Amino acid sequence: MKKVAVFGKPGSGKSTLSKALAAQTGLPLHPLDSLVYQANGDLVPREVFDQAHAALLSTNTWIIDGFGPISAFYQRLEIADTLIYVDLAYATSYWFVIKRLLKGVFVTPEGWPEGSSILKGSWQSYKTLRLCPLFWNQDFSLKLEAYSAEKQVYVIKSVAELNQFATRNFQ
Repeated sequence: MKKVAVFGKPGSGKSTLSKALAAQTGLPLHPLDSLVYQANGDLVPREVFDQAHAALLSTNTWIIDGFGPISAFYQRLEIADTLIYVDLAYATSYWFVIKRLLKGVFVTPEGWPEGSSILKGSWQSYKTLRLCPLFWNQDFSLKLEAYSAEKQVYVIKSVAELNQFATRNFQ
C-alpha cells in the first residue's frame, strides 16, 4: 500500500480516518480541500488545481482524502493501489456535518483549509449531500467493484467500522 484514495460523502469522517491512516502507516497525508480551496474558502483556479493534483499523483506515496473535480477523482482511482470508500448512511453524514459546524466554532475541523469559513463550508456540504445520490449509487458501486480485481478496495458502512478501520487493517 503506497497510494491510498479515501473518499465518500461530505461529513462522513474521511479526514479523521485519513489522519489515523497516515499515523498508522507513515504515508504522507494530503487533504484534497487544501488543493481545491484558497485560504479564504474560494476555489483555486482549475489549472492551478490540475497542476498541483498531477504533481501529487506523480509522487511515490500518498493518502489523498476527498473528492474534488470528477475527472481528478477518477484519475486518483486509476493510480491508487488502495481505495477506501466511506459509505455511511445519509443521516449520519448530515449529523457529522452539524457536529463539525458546532465544533468548528472553537477549533478548525480535520482537513479543513486554514482560514476558510466553517459556515460557508458547512452550507456547501449540505448542498453537496443533497446531490450525492446522483453519484454515490449502484453504478458507482459497480465501478468500484470492478477496481477490486486489481486494487485493495474497502467500503466502510458504519461508524463502528470507521472508528476501528485504521488500527484493524493497518497495524
